[in-house]
Amino acid sequence: MKFVTFSTKTDKDLFGILDGDHVLSVKHLIEQYKKTEEISLTENITLLEMIKEEQEEQIRSIYNHSKDTIPFFRKEDIKFEAPFKEPGKIVCVGNNYMDHCIEQNVEPPKKPMIFSKWASCLIGDNDTITLPDESEQVDYEAELVVVIGKKGKNIAEEQVFDHIFGYSILNDVSARDVQFADVQWVRGKSFDTFAPFGPSIVSKDEIENPHDLDIKLLLNGETLQDSNTKHLIFDIPYIISYLSKSFTFEPGDIIATGTPHGVGVFRDPQVFLKKGDVCTIEIESVGRLKNQIL
Repeated sequence: MKFVTFSTKTDKDLFGILDGDHVLSVKHLIEQYKKTEEISLTENITLLEMIKEEQEEQIRSIYNHSKDTIPFFRKEDIKFEAPFKEPGKIVCVGNNYMDHCIEQNVEPPKKPMIFSKWASCLIGDNDTITLPDESEQVDYEAELVVVIGKKGKNIAEEQVFDHIFGYSILNDVSARDVQFADVQWVRGKSFDTFAPFGPSIVSKDEIENPHDLDIKLLLNGETLQDSNTKHLIFDIPYIISYLSKSFTFEPGDIIATGTPHGVGVFRDPQVFLKKGDVCTIEIESVGRLKNQIL
């Protein structure tokens, strides 16, 4: 199932379910369902609240019961927002694809390289990435995102998937000159609009193997990143287990698992984002995230 947050001409930040080319409003589903059944869910529940309150199964049941009795929205008539804008954590893994290490001519890390981005840089599908005055080297990074669905500390690797809600896409936009000049990476990767996210969160049951997904980034229609998640150095169970020894994961936390080869700073000649460019990330079975540069 694909969960989204969307806006229409009259309503903002609605929680919905993406069904092919249509989106169903969860608010309308619940209103219809309540005509015949007693439930405790409020019509205005958000996607993040559903994850935190572990209400996915109840939402699925309501969807299966009421989906044929309410009107739907066509994709072209709505605006996909970021699935949610206030995750507890945005955890990012650096240099986590072997092909990305090779293009830099660096040794692969012995342990995951961890940094974070701020929630204030999250934007949605078709939102605009704004180039900051402080940087002349703004780069792109296509990344598979893991969304946490269950609280956990000291999680064993074999139990990690019990704590995952689903998967999404993130563009880890990076001001390379700022990133490399600073002692750490957070500022260069956390300018406003530097984390396009979405357009949906795909529930984990939809993804048979997150470690065998094609991942691509196209800039103005030209493919610049083209790899597969099988090239991850540290897989998802290892990353989450490793990090959970240090801090507690909470529902709604998101983890960007790293980017493959083809980023602009390591190309010859280098490629950096400029006004008018269009970035499109495609991840097999997860979706497509598109943003213009301003």
